Amino acid sequence: MNVREVAAPELGDRVILAIDTSLGTSVALGAAGTVTEASSDDPRGHAELIGTLIARVFAERGIPAASVTHVTAGMGPGPFTGLRVGIAAAQAFALGRGLRMLPLVSHDAAALDALETGAAAGVRIVQDAKRRELFVSDYTSLDWAGIPEPAGDPRLEAREGYEGITNELWPERLPAAALVRLAARHLAAGRDFAAEQALYLRLPDVMQPRAPKPVTP
Repeated sequence: MNVREVAAPELGDRVILAIDTSLGTSVALGAAGTVTEASSDDPRGHAELIGTLIARVFAERGIPAASVTHVTAGMGPGPFTGLRVGIAAAQAFALGRGLRMLPLVSHDAAALDALETGAAAGVRIVQDAKRRELFVSDYTSLDWAGIPEPAGDPRLEAREGYEGITNELWPERLPAAALVRLAARHLAAGRDFAAEQALYLRLPDVMQPRAPKPVTP
């Protein structure tokens, strides 16, 4: 388990919980200008880890769950099995607090960290999608509200023949701490959040069986 703290002056008086399981498992709690993030790089075990990580960030900050004012979740892109764990956890927490869950694109979090540390020519976020495929998102810069500007929608590309670029990142996990900061900036600027549908970008491995065809006598 990895634990870190980052500054977040954009929080104001908000208390924001963020959850992302699109790549590894990451949970963050932001309050009073600081975000505490607990994460695991384990590509599996999201369901087993999520409760422990949520409890850890609250324990680290000494903040009761009842103080949370906003809940956000990374909606992918990501694999079906892992991604839905984080979204379901965020939805359940928001429902318990009577809050609306605020969806964000997971790759926006990695792009925020990269663009704030000097990737002036834009940045590409690349994630292993398995099945010899990649999840890819391109960003141009930060807009006036400090939110990454996408150069198109996240997409699925074949690994074979993929041509990388100079400013591309392959993150080990998608940072929930950056999701906290993004949610705060969206709220402060009155910006819309992402769609509530998860970004699977392809059909799940296990499909519901179709109804059997009628037997012709």
